[in-house]
Amino acid sequence: MNPASTQAEAAVPSLTALHPQARGRGARVNMSGRFEALSRSLFDDGWQGLEDLPAFRTEVFEEKARTIISRNESPDLSFDRSVNPYRGCEHGCAYCYARPAHAYMGLSPGLDFESKLFAKPNAPELLRAELSAMGYEPRTLVLGANTDCYQPVERRLGITRRILEVLAAFGHPAAIVTKSALVTRDMDILAAMASRGLVKVAISVTTLKSELARTMEPRASSPEKRIAAIKTLSEAGIPVTVMAAPIIPAVNDSEIEAVLAAAHAAGAREAGYVMLRLPHEVKDVFGDWLQSAMPDRAARVMSLVRSASGGKSYDASFGRRQTGSGPYAWTIGRRFELACRRLGLNATRTRLSTAHFQRPAQYGEQLTLL
Repeated sequence: MNPASTQAEAAVPSLTALHPQARGRGARVNMSGRFEALSRSLFDDGWQGLEDLPAFRTEVFEEKARTIISRNESPDLSFDRSVNPYRGCEHGCAYCYARPAHAYMGLSPGLDFESKLFAKPNAPELLRAELSAMGYEPRTLVLGANTDCYQPVERRLGITRRILEVLAAFGHPAAIVTKSALVTRDMDILAAMASRGLVKVAISVTTLKSELARTMEPRASSPEKRIAAIKTLSEAGIPVTVMAAPIIPAVNDSEIEAVLAAAHAAGAREAGYVMLRLPHEVKDVFGDWLQSAMPDRAARVMSLVRSASGGKSYDASFGRRQTGSGPYAWTIGRRFELACRRLGLNATRTRLSTAHFQRPAQYGEQLTLL
């Protein structure tokens, strides 16, 4: 890991149209971030062919975070706090709604987002300190709300595992959202937490088609491994939710029922879905991928996206940004509900417990007698 400050990384140039360098990546462009004064582009000046450029190499930079619990007041979210051990995500999903956040680092939401990662190795220590603060009120804390907490670099760094160790020690409830089978590595911690009603895991299954997954989310776990992870977790007594997300019109919308059925057979007992979200630069990254991977249906896909977003490529309104609006979005919602009812998904909801939370006594603090 290379230590580097946010300011230092802001100086890294962002280029565009780096298709020859995008081998094995989800994005095929590297546009400048929306806050940059200058826009840079790469072109062949005759001195060196673009095909001779090396493929993007994943770099991991150390970020010394000052706080670790992020809070939100969004009325359409079921949680108000989360922890993100990483910025950027090597999974490289072309549709990832978190991509625009890399612009705040002075980097591109395109290829930079999946090749220039920031890790927060001090996250477990910060979490311990914030949970120990006087007056802290425990509520379910979400891991993976922005970028995947089990992306490939976690295998080496283990920050998420150390965060779980802190949460387990405090008896603090947590919900994990991931599309990585790496989550099964931490079965020992998760099973112990689940026995006390402290954890549940949501696994995103975008498609059951391996070929589509390879091109759309190239470094994420295969669909088969995600279904297997659901089975492994559920058999260990860990509550599992399947997320059919995102639903992409004319790309994977035909698979809703099949994804839910496969996950249910593997042991998932709750389910959710999210429509494709294209905020800021994601529209350009996804649009470029779509034109390259599915040129024959690109216009149809975007037409349906706009029909579910009030005529725009994205509607950021609370209550509509995740489910969309209009006839097409309504149909998707009803299909999801009917499939869940038929399978028995969401018949009950797992409620995590805060009863086990215990803040250790601090130095100089008077202990209670009871």
